[in-house]
Amino acid sequence: MTKLGAPPMPWQKYVTDVALELDPETGVFVHREAGLSVSRQQGKTELILGLQVHRAMAWHRQNIIYAAQDRNMARQRWEDEFWEKISDSDLAKRARIRKSNGNEKILWSATRSRMGITANTESAGHGPALDLGIIDEAFKHEDDRLEQAFSPAMTTRPMAQLWWASAGGTTKSVWLNKKRAIGRALIQQAWESGVWPGVCYFEWFAPEDMPRDDPATWYATLPALGHTVTEAVIAADLVKMDPAEFDRAYLNRTRKPTPPTDPNVPKKMWPGLTEAKSKPFGDVALAVDVSQDRQSSSIGVAIKRPDGKIHLELVDRRPGTDWVVPALKRLHELWDPLVVAVGSSGAPAGSLIDDLVTAGITVPEDKDAPHRGHLVVMRSNDMTEACGQLADAMNQGTDVHLDQVPLTAAVNGARTRRIGDAWVLDRTKSLTDVSPLVAVTEARWALLTKGPAVLDDYDVADSFA
Repeated sequence: MTKLGAPPMPWQKYVTDVALELDPETGVFVHREAGLSVSRQQGKTELILGLQVHRAMAWHRQNIIYAAQDRNMARQRWEDEFWEKISDSDLAKRARIRKSNGNEKILWSATRSRMGITANTESAGHGPALDLGIIDEAFKHEDDRLEQAFSPAMTTRPMAQLWWASAGGTTKSVWLNKKRAIGRALIQQAWESGVWPGVCYFEWFAPEDMPRDDPATWYATLPALGHTVTEAVIAADLVKMDPAEFDRAYLNRTRKPTPPTDPNVPKKMWPGLTEAKSKPFGDVALAVDVSQDRQSSSIGVAIKRPDGKIHLELVDRRPGTDWVVPALKRLHELWDPLVVAVGSSGAPAGSLIDDLVTAGITVPEDKDAPHRGHLVVMRSNDMTEACGQLADAMNQGTDVHLDQVPLTAAVNGARTRRIGDAWVLDRTKSLTDVSPLVAVTEARWALLTKGPAVLDDYDVADSFA
C-alpha cells in the first residue's frame, strides 16, 4: 500500500494483520473468508487494491477476480482507479494491462499472476481455479450468486480467500444484511467459546442509540477520521444530506424505507419538541404499557414544568413483563406520584392490574376522593381522549421530550384506528413497538385529568375557622 501511494492507516493495518494471518504449522491462511463492513470514504478501495497487488506479487500464478455492482462498475474501478494507481507507482514496471473486452487483465510478469474482473452473474468465476475473489459494494447484491460462483472455484486452492466489502445498504441488500448478521454471530460465539472460526469479520457501525450529530459517534464509526477525513467534512454532510442517507454512508446503518405518514399523528412536529436538557421536578404521573406480542414493556412519565409545558419521558423499557410490577413499586416509593395509569383488561397491560393492586398500587374506593399514588384503569373513552390531547399538544408545541430512540421510533412508526369519530393508537398496525408512545400518552392524560383531584384538598370551611 505504501508503494502504491497510500500508506496503511491503523485500521487498514489491523484488518490485514488479522485477515492475512498464516497458520505456523501449515503455512496457509488461517481465514478463508474475510468480511469488511465500513462506512464510505474510509480507504476501502486502497485496501482492496493493496490486497490484490500483494497477492499477485507474493505468489506465483495467482488468479485474482474483482467484482463490484456490475461488470461496468468493476471495469471502471479496475481501469480508472486500480490501474491508474499501479501505473503511477514504483511498481509500474512490474505490471502491464490488457484491456480487450471480456478478457481484461492486469498481468504481473515475474509471478505470472493476473488481476481480472467479472460480472455479477451466476457464471462469474467459472473457469480456472480462483485464488482470491473480491466482492466489493456488497450492498448492491440482492442474492448470493457471486459467492456461490466463487466458492467452488477455490476448492482446490489451499491459499484461496474470499473477501467481501461494503458500506451499509438498505433492506433490499439481502446478501449483505445476511453476511453482517452471520459475522456478528460468529464473533459473539467466538468470544463465548474461545474457538475462532476460519472466517474473520470487521465492522464499524453505530447502533441506533448513538446520536448522529455527536463527534464521539463519528470517531467510533469512521476509522479514517483524523487521517484522511476531517470533522468539518462530516459536519457539512450532516447538514446537507438526508438523515437516513447520512446514517447509511457514515454510520454504516442499514437504510430502512421511510414509512408513510399517519395523518392522525403529527410526527413532523416531534423533532421540534426536543429539549435534551429538560430536567423537570415536581409532581409526576406514571403509566405502563405492554407491546402487542408481550415481548417488551414500557414505563412512561409525565411532569408539568414551571413554564407550563409537559415533560414526557420513557423511564424504562425492557423485554417481557415480569420486571414491571417490581419496577413500578420501586418508582412509586421513590417518586410518590400523583397517579399511576394502566390500560384496561382489554389492553395488553391489563393483565398487570391485579398484581399492581397486590403490590400496593390500589384503585381508590371513592373516585371523588382519590389518594395520592392511586391506580387508574383507563377505559376506551379515556384512551381516545388521551390520544387527541397528545396530538393537540404536539401541534401546539406544549410538550417536550428528550428524543429517546425507542420513543421517537414509536412516534415515527405509529398507526391509528378509528373509534367512532375519534381515533386511538393501534398496536397491531403500527410499524414498530408503539408501547413507549402509549405509555407517555397515558401518563400525560393521567397527570392532567386525574392529578388535579389529588392536589385539590382545599376545604372552603377552613376559611371560616
